[in-house]
Amino acid sequence: MLETTIAGSLPRPDWLAEPEALKGAWKLTGEALEQGKQRAAEQWIRHQERAGIDILTDGEVFRRHFVHTFLEGVDGIDQDTKTVMGIRDNRYDLEVPTVTAALSRPAPIHVDEFRFVRSLTERPLKFTLPGPMTICDTIADAHYGSRADMAMAFADLLNAEAKELVAAGADVIQFDEPAFNVFFDDVNEWGIDALHRAIDGLTCTTAVHICYGYGIEENIRWKASLGDEWRQYERIFPALNASRIDQISLECADSHVPHSVMAILKDKVLMVGAVAVTPDRIETPEEVAATIRSAMDYVDPERILPCTNCGMTPIPYDIALGKLQSLAAGAKIVRDSL
Repeated sequence: MLETTIAGSLPRPDWLAEPEALKGAWKLTGEALEQGKQRAAEQWIRHQERAGIDILTDGEVFRRHFVHTFLEGVDGIDQDTKTVMGIRDNRYDLEVPTVTAALSRPAPIHVDEFRFVRSLTERPLKFTLPGPMTICDTIADAHYGSRADMAMAFADLLNAEAKELVAAGADVIQFDEPAFNVFFDDVNEWGIDALHRAIDGLTCTTAVHICYGYGIEENIRWKASLGDEWRQYERIFPALNASRIDQISLECADSHVPHSVMAILKDKVLMVGAVAVTPDRIETPEEVAATIRSAMDYVDPERILPCTNCGMTPIPYDIALGKLQSLAAGAKIVRDSL
């Protein structure tokens, strides 16, 4: 009960990559880089174990970016043809690669790194992949002509990757879909169908991570414009509750999300964000416990997984470590009281 987990990413150490940056450049090359990634992953596995996190991840330390690293292993994408594109409904502009031909996955992308991490621990292990809608909001299309069609093509590739990860020992496959909190009509029209295609035939637990975005300046400004109550989840939770996804995340810590929205997800396990992606403050265990108890007003504790709001790549290493420790300690406070 109240098993703890994290949304996905953890800071890469400053000897491995530029710190506190979503796509920070690697500081090593060649075989030293590969060994460094493995060392960083093992360090975070041990940190999570010592902190008392129950369902672990590799911290995504093998990747420069949660979407683009996957895309680098996909054929049909011209990495050199850059298109300026508005991200998350034009919240900010980026130069992104362009899909120029039918998509294919010539080889597994993350499976070797997962096998290494699987060898490090006997605890349940989650692996995260970018969701098809969020991929389509992070790359330009010059081939399919429709985001829905391109999302289905990506879903097929994600499904093939996920099946190999499960065969290698993944207990949970999580798809990251921050775009779900932006394109509400698309979620209901084709976004959940794309997720279903991505999880088709999987024998593990499946999850979708939905947040208000990484703790970067553009997202912080956007959150400040959302008013006293953030009710975006209400637009998509009814359809998600009817979906075949097992677990759904939401951002609860240091946010204006009314916790009552959790009542909509009466048939799902909820990853309740109980620590925020803040670079300068670590929640106390008592604050984490208070967030969990608030969630329990709407959700039975058996269906709650205390979690992080989002990935913690953009924040300092020691702050993220402290947040993991508070997350586990806060969950224990509540667990011991039940």
